[in-house]
Amino acid sequence: MMNEKDKQHTGSLKDADIVIFGGLGDLAIRKILPALFHRLQAGQINKNSKVYAISRSKKSQSEFKALLKEKLGHSLSGQNPKEIDQIINMCIYVQADLTEDSALSELKGYLRDDKDIVRVFYFSTPSSIFGSITKNLSADNLINDQSRVVLEKPLGYDSASSKIINDQISEFFDESQIFRIDHYLGKETVQNLMVLRFANDLYENAWNSQNIENVQITVAEELGVGTRGDYYDKYGALLDMIQNHLLQLLCLVAMEPPSVLEADNVRDEKLKVLKSLRLFDEKMVKDQTVKAQYTRGDIQGESVLSYLEDINQFSSETDTFVAIRATIDNWRWAGVPFYLRTGKRMSKRHSEIVINFKNVPHNIFPDQKPIVNNKLVISLQPEERIELVQTVKVPGPGGYRYQPTSLVLDYSSSFTDRFPEAYERLIMDVIRGNQTLFMRKDEVEASWDWVDSITEQWKRAKVKNKLYNAGTSGPGDDVLIDGHEWNE
Repeated sequence: MMNEKDKQHTGSLKDADIVIFGGLGDLAIRKILPALFHRLQAGQINKNSKVYAISRSKKSQSEFKALLKEKLGHSLSGQNPKEIDQIINMCIYVQADLTEDSALSELKGYLRDDKDIVRVFYFSTPSSIFGSITKNLSADNLINDQSRVVLEKPLGYDSASSKIINDQISEFFDESQIFRIDHYLGKETVQNLMVLRFANDLYENAWNSQNIENVQITVAEELGVGTRGDYYDKYGALLDMIQNHLLQLLCLVAMEPPSVLEADNVRDEKLKVLKSLRLFDEKMVKDQTVKAQYTRGDIQGESVLSYLEDINQFSSETDTFVAIRATIDNWRWAGVPFYLRTGKRMSKRHSEIVINFKNVPHNIFPDQKPIVNNKLVISLQPEERIELVQTVKVPGPGGYRYQPTSLVLDYSSSFTDRFPEAYERLIMDVIRGNQTLFMRKDEVEASWDWVDSITEQWKRAKVKNKLYNAGTSGPGDDVLIDGHEWNE
């Protein structure tokens, strides 16, 4: 992991013009600009680089910089104000209505006409206007060989709409210039999953159906929909989380080792996993999925409203919780269930991958309690850590008493340097042109094919939402587990 003291980088330090569409939005203020700030402080971004924030609001440059100073003061709390001023001084505001023709004529006057300067166009807007933005970039001749475009999810709401959006982008950008971002893939523990598997013979030899009982991937959130109610009610948990985040994590767990760690080699192996996922029919969707919606409840002593109250509606069939038993039809994973679970207003915020290994075939210790199976727990948030649960003898005389004990790699305590955020890694990869951690078009299409098979069968089978109280772990339906238990 590259820390703040490590000033070495991949290739030469490139100058960049970074254009953020939706430059006053929450993502830009909370994630993108702080990421650029930290990489600037680490010496990985050239100080001559420029950041252009595009929004339709009418603001002068002084008003814009005053707003940035206030908001980044919160996002970068504890940082040196003079150093925060460095990133603010790199920023320029451009007002533009991105749905209008020639909306980017002012931006054209700012961008530097130098083919050695990387141009990053970051689309932090609803995907419905991605096509309009791209046409405007082309109309003003702003796309060159050094251009990259970053696309935030979700790309559409089904396979057909996703294809339209991707085709609109692909009309003007080559696939090698398109970076479909998923910030989960930039997390350090997710990156370590690749090293854990492919640099340790111990794990890779056991990484198959002969040794693994099941795999569980959970992304749970305490928060409700907040101010995203209008957006969220059009998508729900399946499209907002599983179609991208959880499926990408599943791919990294299940993929075969690539011949080399290069972008297309890695993405080829992930694509094979996505194409091996068994599509759902009506019986499967009834037996192997649960969709639910939160009602009123209590989280850490605070009463919270129901989903319908949060979106101010009398009714909605939008899912805020989904659990799925997925099946991968290939040689390595035959018979191993992959359990995916995500929800809002859960009992606690946590994201984790749990590899549950099979138990020993025979207990040689007489008159003792059952042996707990080994498990590898890869925690992504709120703490990033890896935990191996194994059975050990309890110290003392009196025979063989044993208990499960964790061997823990805790990143925050093991590595004392500052821990870079996922967006920092991903934005640097965009500037360097490294697509390894970004989704290719055929990956997106394959993931939508699988998700569409669920949504279509939900409609056909008229599957209704179950209800669960906010502050719980979901609707309490264990139909997916087949005798297994969720890791809690």
